[in-house]
Amino acid sequence: MLKKPAKRLIEIIKRIVLKWYRACIKLFPVNKNIILFESNLGRNYTGNPKAIYEEMVKQGLDSKYRCYFILEDMKTTIPGKGKKIKRSRLRYFFLFAVAGVWVSDSRLPKYLIKRDKCRYIQTWHGTPLKKLALDMDSVYMAGVSTLDSYKRNFFNNAQTWDYLISQNHYSTEIFRRAFAFDKDILEVGYPRNDILFQKNNEEDIRKLKIDLGLPLDKRIILYAPTWRDNEFYGKGRYKFNPALDFSMLQAELKEDMVLIVKYHYLIMDVIDWSPYKDFVYSYDINHDIASLYLVSDMLITDYSSVMFDYSILQRPMLFYCYDLDKYKDTLRGFYFDFLEEAPGPVVLTTDKLIEEIKEYNPLKYIDKQKAFAMKYNHIDDGQASKRVVDLIQSFME
Repeated sequence: MLKKPAKRLIEIIKRIVLKWYRACIKLFPVNKNIILFESNLGRNYTGNPKAIYEEMVKQGLDSKYRCYFILEDMKTTIPGKGKKIKRSRLRYFFLFAVAGVWVSDSRLPKYLIKRDKCRYIQTWHGTPLKKLALDMDSVYMAGVSTLDSYKRNFFNNAQTWDYLISQNHYSTEIFRRAFAFDKDILEVGYPRNDILFQKNNEEDIRKLKIDLGLPLDKRIILYAPTWRDNEFYGKGRYKFNPALDFSMLQAELKEDMVLIVKYHYLIMDVIDWSPYKDFVYSYDINHDIASLYLVSDMLITDYSSVMFDYSILQRPMLFYCYDLDKYKDTLRGFYFDFLEEAPGPVVLTTDKLIEEIKEYNPLKYIDKQKAFAMKYNHIDDGQASKRVVDLIQSFME
């Protein structure tokens, strides 16, 4: 824990940096050829911003424009001619002061000032099941003092966006209200899902399995839960506490199955998976979950928006919702009847989950799967990134 003198020094440095940042805004013009990308608060190279950037690389536009990816870990590898920028350093602030385009999937810090000639594309990070922003009735997140202050900060942040990407018409209607957003919503599908159309074939999936070190002779289950608002270490640092008996899963399934565990990027726990060697495979936040969708035969999730992306593959989904009533009635609340629409079994215990895995009958859920995909994936077609890149290019004309 930092002592008071160290805290005071940090505050002084912050004030100096922000003064320098504001000076850059006054002194330097906006350069429309500078494009900034950031995923998950700079914590990794994934998601919609990654897909949009890689489409620019594919088209050779990373040579035409100056592309920068904001990252905390500078060891991260990115393709193309784009440059990596360390988050919250002097160059980071300078680039935000002069960039012509911002592309982010999360809310940027409120101290960043979007200039009139800068275009901000907010890609967002999922179709919502759980209530968002101005629609929320309560808030339990770390670092949030009151519901009113949370909503006010969210509202002010959303007003800086020029464009907001939506995966489907359902999301568009919610985003309009929950974000009080009255500018352009790009109902183009999610760029991060383009890969699910482009690489959903036997050859690419086999290659992905080999690259990930996964067995080729066993079925693969992906477990990808969301975070819990009220289980945290501090602001933006949440716990992994799923009440799932991994020992029981291992004992019952290890003969012909393995389990991938993929945390939400806000989870800060470091779990020792060594007792589950050759059964549990865990990948850190730098692994894009889309590749894990492709290699998996089945998804286990809870209230996470991964359900809306995985739905594209029309593979089995199971929902392990040990805290269903608490989550639905206290923590967040849902936008639709989850039990009615869920395209797979919803279970509350590990033993019931194992039973459903072993006895899963695809014919039982085929109608629900089709209805779910029709509602939430009616735009996804593998071309979302191209649509967004076309928009970015229009800014340059």
